[in-house]
Amino acid sequence: MQTTTNKTAYIFPGQGAQAVGMGKDVYEQSPEARAIFQKADEVLGFSLSGLCFNGPEQELLQTVNTQPAILVTSLAYHAAGSDLLKKNARLQPSFMAGHSLGEYTALVAADALDFADAVRLVRERGRLMQHAGTLQEGAMGAVIGFEESLLEAVCKETGAELANLNSDDQIVISGGKEAVAAALKLAEARGAKRVVPLRVSGAFHSSLMAPAVEGMRKALSVVNPRSPRVPVIGNVTAQPLTNPKAIQEELIKQISSPVQWNRTVRYMAAQGVKTFVEIGPGSVLTGLVKRIVPEAEAINVSKAEGLAALRA
Repeated sequence: MQTTTNKTAYIFPGQGAQAVGMGKDVYEQSPEARAIFQKADEVLGFSLSGLCFNGPEQELLQTVNTQPAILVTSLAYHAAGSDLLKKNARLQPSFMAGHSLGEYTALVAADALDFADAVRLVRERGRLMQHAGTLQEGAMGAVIGFEESLLEAVCKETGAELANLNSDDQIVISGGKEAVAAALKLAEARGAKRVVPLRVSGAFHSSLMAPAVEGMRKALSVVNPRSPRVPVIGNVTAQPLTNPKAIQEELIKQISSPVQWNRTVRYMAAQGVKTFVEIGPGSVLTGLVKRIVPEAEAINVSKAEGLAALRA
């Protein structure tokens, strides 16, 4: 049993962490990881594993493919490390969370969603979001070194929306192409350290994703989530999702709502979490944790060699 002052959280990445070759090392080394990829290929009816390992990159970058690819790769690393994690009392999770798409990964890891259901759901989520992006041209942009309240004012003036509140000094905005361009320009003029237009296929986590919301409601209506065995912190509320109804509502709302990542990490830190284990491709969340809670220990498992860090 962990002390109240030294808890661990598992965190899972979202879209943007993808790269051709991801998961290949762990697939080759771990029977548990191999089983995850094989099951995903079966569920989807095509070789998602081949797309992860060999590309082509253009295909992997399509939202409809990216989302299941990141979920499955993250869960493959989680499966590969499960024995090590079970033997390491220090790294038993008190909480789990995932960034956007990564929330589905967290729910599977917490036994709240079946793996096959999650794979189908994120494939459909990716399709719906990709389609919504074709109905109205949207954009996203990162604003570095600018206060949330100031950026909120800029968004109100320009029609852009806050999308990912990643840390105190990194916020992503979303919305119509012209609105986002105007907001980035205005934020820079008002003192933002840096603004970066993002290469995305739609205005994710904004009201422009409204067409995807009903489709997601329909997809979730035939799935039966369970109460998680470990509390999962929701993107929309930055509070624990404690029952199946809350999980369904969260997954419907999060498509068009801001990702409260900064508040999610701060909530877990306030509950005594001092170790964050990022499981899955890339290291974006590891970097954000270090910015939000500099004193925290951040362990990154994005490659097979990273599994060694999980040993007791």
